[in-house]
Order: sequence, then C-alpha cells, then structure tokens
Amino acid sequence: MVKSSQLSILGGLAAAIGASACCAGPLVLLLLGISGSWISHLTLLDPYRPIFIFVVVVLFGFAGWKIHQSVENCADGEACAIPKVRTRRKAVFWFTTLLAFVFVTSNYWIIWIV
Repeated sequence: MVKSSQLSILGGLAAAIGASACCAGPLVLLLLGISGSWISHLTLLDPYRPIFIFVVVVLFGFAGWKIHQSVENCADGEACAIPKVRTRRKAVFWFTTLLAFVFVTSNYWIIWIV
C-alpha cells in the first residue's frame, strides 16, 4: 500500500502541475522576474490539458482507494493497520488533492489575479 499510494499521489501531483503549465506557468515565471516572448509558447500544452486532468483523477482515485481501505484488509504489522500512520497518510492525501485541484482549476481563477 505504501509504494502504490505514494507513487499515485506524486504522479497525480505531477500531472496536475502539467495541467496548469499552460496557465499558471507563465504567471509564475513572470513573478520570478523571468520574461520573454518564449513564455507565450507554454500554451502549447493546452491541448493536452484534458489528458493531464484525466491522469490526475485516475491517480488520485487509486491513491484514495488504497489509503481509505478498511483496516480488515491490512495484515498485522503493516503501516495501514497503525491508526496514527493512517491518519497522517489521509491528511497528506487530502492536502495534495486540494493542491492538485488548485493546479487543475488555475486557468479559471488565475485571470482574476493577473
């Protein structure tokens, strides 16, 4: 459970960053003081945005399924059977899910910041 849920969360977060690269990427670069006409080419990733969003949903769905499985499915001594570890993993999962949601929806709310 440990490796599969961690890899799913990291992969989902990476896909969420990829989904927001067309919109939030240029803004982040400008806030860092990096500018140039090449920044407009970051919108080339926009056609792949639905694919990134699909990958985010699938990976976070799998990670949530693994993290929220019942204790009866865990063997004694595994990390998923320890309540403190389960609580911490659920907190990390929901924090990264919120972060991925912010990245994926960035093209809708970023226009209000710029």
